[in-house]
Amino acid sequence: MTSTPSPSTPSPGTPPAGTPASTTPSTPRLAAIGIVVADMAAALAFYRRLGLDVPADADRAPHAEAQLPGGLRLMWDTHETARAVDPDWTPPRGGTPTGLAFECAGPANVDAVYAELTAAGYTGEKPPWDAFWGQRYAVVQDPDGHGVDLFAPLP
Repeated sequence: MTSTPSPSTPSPGTPPAGTPASTTPSTPRLAAIGIVVADMAAALAFYRRLGLDVPADADRAPHAEAQLPGGLRLMWDTHETARAVDPDWTPPRGGTPTGLAFECAGPANVDAVYAELTAAGYTGEKPPWDAFWGQRYAVVQDPDGHGVDLFAPLP
């Protein structure tokens, strides 16, 4: 026998009446996947062979991006760029240097999501800061220690 919720019963996933709203004004969305590469030209040549449209002049750039279907972006950064963001960064041993980047609703949302995750016990790798490339940025580790970037454009 199944029961039908009464009009006063919240639907699954809906907090009960009187529950304080989350400190996060909106849900972050996965916007980009980042890969740190030793040789930008070699990496981009490989991905071009897989059909990604990356401009030829990106071969000499410290950062490159390709728009993927559905709005997701694939991004590449050189080792030097990774060290410019985090001077202590070193290439991982025995693994792949790939990261996930979640776009937040705004700079304050980066701070709120970082605070919410670290308050929940996740390890903060780099607290929010205003990055030189024009974004509010932070890095928190997932349960396996993978860095997950949070970002939003600065006004």
